[in-house]
Amino acid sequence: MAYTFPDSVLLIFCKAPIPGQVKTRLQPTLNAEQAAEAHRRLTHMTLQRAFQQALCPVELHCAPDSHDDFFQDCIRRYPLTLKTQRGADLGERMQHAFADALSRYRHAVLMGCDCPSLTIDDLQQAWMNLHEGHDAVIAPADDGGYVMIGLNQAQPSLFSDMSWGHDQVMAATRRRAKDLGLKIYELDSQWDVDNYQDWRRYLALANG
Repeated sequence: MAYTFPDSVLLIFCKAPIPGQVKTRLQPTLNAEQAAEAHRRLTHMTLQRAFQQALCPVELHCAPDSHDDFFQDCIRRYPLTLKTQRGADLGERMQHAFADALSRYRHAVLMGCDCPSLTIDDLQQAWMNLHEGHDAVIAPADDGGYVMIGLNQAQPSLFSDMSWGHDQVMAATRRRAKDLGLKIYELDSQWDVDNYQDWRRYLALANG
């Protein structure tokens, strides 16, 4: 396949859609199975968007491993590679993914699987800015975190000893990047699906 950015890779982090273990903040408005189905739907949305254009190779980084039937179905439906997430917490898993990817590619972008606002144009912007000399590209989230990060070199300091899942993650990442002397490009702020209100917002968008 002829890619626009053949020296780059897109890493998509995804949990197996096990009821009671994914999208738990959609409960109790949705039951556990409905929340898991929402997770499946968002993942397919993300993968479909990733393959709208042949931008670069795509890897689906699976947790706890790649054996779940859902992941096996994904590899049948999309031209991607399955990887298993490794690490004790999110930061360690992200750092492992970047270290591995950047041993094989010049640029890597990592994102989750539940951000409806992140477009194919945003992904193009990310790679263009990495190619043009930015050390990192980040898409901040409205809730104070971020939904996507791209790097040209592994940067363990951006991920180690980070308290995840609160509204200061992006601010802390900016401070760490500044301390490291990294040249960062920030995309427009995005929103992801964390709670039931977000899910309703996604449904309105998808059905509109």
